Amino acid sequence: MLENIFGKQNELVRQALTHPSYTKENNIETLENYERLEFFGDSVLKLFTSKLLYELYPEASEGELSKIRSILVSDAILAQVGEKIGIDEQLLLGPAEEKQGGRKRESNIACALEAVLGAYYMNGKQNKIEKFIKDYIIIYADDIDKHFEKYNAKDIFQQYTQSIDKSLPKYKTVSVNGPAHKPEFIIEVEWQGKIIAQASGKSKKEAQQNCALEACKKLGVI
Repeated sequence: MLENIFGKQNELVRQALTHPSYTKENNIETLENYERLEFFGDSVLKLFTSKLLYELYPEASEGELSKIRSILVSDAILAQVGEKIGIDEQLLLGPAEEKQGGRKRESNIACALEAVLGAYYMNGKQNKIEKFIKDYIIIYADDIDKHFEKYNAKDIFQQYTQSIDKSLPKYKTVSVNGPAHKPEFIIEVEWQGKIIAQASGKSKKEAQQNCALEACKKLGVI
């Protein structure tokens, strides 16, 4: 699907799809994995996302635009987008990372997507990158703007608990169900010695976010 969106792949794009575990376990030069391209692609992503948000919300303040962008470029959103375009299926992983479910790990998919954007930018595909971000990432912006609490519940809950007694909520993994390539994490959150809420998610981060959202609703925070 990458070729349908951006055009033909080359060696730089293949490098963007190479996880550090692959180069390490195969004794390949570290420079041949996605880390450097991820560094560059992160800036590419933020540049085009910022431009599109600036145009989409002409009345929004710098703070409002920054809040929306912070969610748009988060691992949770990038991993969803990466799965849509098949990045998870194209990742080159070391055997150990593969066995541990690395192909579906949010951070791996998100990093690879940033690296892919960096690679295609280097290949002169700026127009296609902007169109991709508009079609696949900016589409979440309106929902984030309207329901920011849903995407930022963990921070909101932490701010609430600290305002009450300066303590932090504690998240605990209750169980991990399903196969390694498609796990379901069950997380509970404790505050002031009590279990406030429990929720599930495809990753620890997602489960914690869902758990915080349930806690916020239960306590009337949002």
